[in-house]
Amino acid sequence: MATPGAPVGGVSSGGPQCPPDPALEPKQLPELIRLKRDGVRLSERDIQSFVRAAVDGSAQGAQIGAMLMAIRLQGMDLEETVALTRALAHSGQQLEWPEAWHQQLVDKHSTGGVGDKVSLVLAPALAACGCKVPMISGRGLGHTGGTLDKLESIPGFTVIQSPEQMQGLLERVGCCIVGQSKELVPADGILYAARDVTATVDSLPLITASILSKKVVENLSALVMDVKFGGAAVFPSQEKARELARALVNVGAGLGLRVAAALTAMDHPLGRSVGHTLEVEEALLCMDGAGPPDLRDLVVRLGGVLLWLNGQAKAEAEGAARVAATLDDGSARDRFERMLATQGVDPGLARALCSGTPAQRRQLLPRAQQQEELLAPKDGTVELVRALPLARVLHELGAGRSRAGEPIRFGVGAELLVSVGQRLQRGSPWLRVHLDAPALSDPQRRALQEALVLSDREPFAAPSPFSELILPPNDARQ
Repeated sequence: MATPGAPVGGVSSGGPQCPPDPALEPKQLPELIRLKRDGVRLSERDIQSFVRAAVDGSAQGAQIGAMLMAIRLQGMDLEETVALTRALAHSGQQLEWPEAWHQQLVDKHSTGGVGDKVSLVLAPALAACGCKVPMISGRGLGHTGGTLDKLESIPGFTVIQSPEQMQGLLERVGCCIVGQSKELVPADGILYAARDVTATVDSLPLITASILSKKVVENLSALVMDVKFGGAAVFPSQEKARELARALVNVGAGLGLRVAAALTAMDHPLGRSVGHTLEVEEALLCMDGAGPPDLRDLVVRLGGVLLWLNGQAKAEAEGAARVAATLDDGSARDRFERMLATQGVDPGLARALCSGTPAQRRQLLPRAQQQEELLAPKDGTVELVRALPLARVLHELGAGRSRAGEPIRFGVGAELLVSVGQRLQRGSPWLRVHLDAPALSDPQRRALQEALVLSDREPFAAPSPFSELILPPNDARQ
């Protein structure tokens, strides 16, 4: 029974009106900033108010920056990060799929690296395994290459797809790789731009919420995160990368999403090619059942985790074997061809790319004007080719962008002619640079030569980049 004098259904019962409960009144933005600045935990309602103000324009830029800095300095606990992720995800349109797809929807996300073309191979491989993969990817900025830019090096490929077009792609192909539209997670775009100019890019809760909010709108049943660590990664230390991986897994669990996170090394480029068209060619080589072993290993292991996590394989190893089979029998490559043709590539070009030899493929994609090979300065065993200086030189040559919207030279890149653990003789070529400039400058040549690390030890087998797997809470295998 309602208490006399209390409002019922929004209408007073006739007694004296009770004053509004201050705890239920939305707090003003300056107060929210002060609370977080002083280390007070924000409620879900507080966080929703902040995100709403950022999206509707009532929050000033200085206030958004102040809140981000307060979060950067004071942090957020698990519940706050879950609430922030949910608020970002619900700031725009949600993707909806047929009920029959519920246990088939999966995706993978990488924190970014050099030569990382895993998504180009894994999405069609998972589709060939019976999954639906609505992969929303990003562009390259700084020294890391973007999946969308790599695909756009294929003439005609269109990354802009409406939700209805995405559903059509999933029905006909099983996978799509698209860009984020303005209707999806608009709050993240606002906060991301502010983080970039307020020295708050490295905030763990802000990174976690930004990544997962874009995956929550996909309505997935399972997600695998590839969290890089090492010299060319966002987090050089494995410990810091592990912290992010655990946050992603735990926040995902708080949102009802099964997330596993792999820690993978990014000191050395992944595979043997860096640069947009060169990476497309290497991805196709992997889908031929060939290509560099480190790339295949990462594709197969990440795919195996996803199939197991989603209940489509009884064990991770069984899932990995199924993904490997799609690379060896050509079914992943067939899905890739269908995805290209459905996303704007001329069907004849898509067929020629996917059925041609490596030499034929190179003729079909943008190429750089020049090639220059670097020679080993001494005898030795290859310990490492440092990814970061290599990526920085290629960026200078036009393979990357410093600001959003800058054009990219798709043909610029580099081919590693050696593998880690291989014995190299003085004067042997170890790197082939593809460039549009007449030649490398002396500082560029010097930086590249310093990226090659040689030792006196005996040749050895290169280790897998796959280092560690973080599973969802309460999983029996942990």
